[in-house]
Amino acid sequence: MLTDPVADMLARIRNANKALHERVQMPTSRLKEQIARILKEEGYITDYHVQKGESFDTLVIQLKYGRSRERVITDLKRVSKPGRRVYARKDRLPRVLGGMGTAIMSTSTGLVTSRTAEQEGIGGEVICFVW
Repeated sequence: MLTDPVADMLARIRNANKALHERVQMPTSRLKEQIARILKEEGYITDYHVQKGESFDTLVIQLKYGRSRERVITDLKRVSKPGRRVYARKDRLPRVLGGMGTAIMSTSTGLVTSRTAEQEGIGGEVICFVW
């Protein structure tokens, strides 16, 4: 059975976040690196980097918590799955929690947030929601 690598990434982040771990590791890909870049830009994680390995490279994500260890990421939800792709037109872009969360989208210009897609006037595939 083939698993969805993005769903695996989101599950690893969700589990590490629930267990209050400092960081989470996973096999890397360009798509996962771009998702990590957006999570950092939006302030959901502290940092990320790629560790070179012998057989494969590892993506290491530093999770972010508040002063009294409250979680910055409440939840992550995979929207578009391999079995059911979800697309959003430029005039019908998704809003997460009334603008409080972030929708990550794959567009012709690369991975962007729904806010950026709205500014650029482009649509695309909705990858996931983060709040």
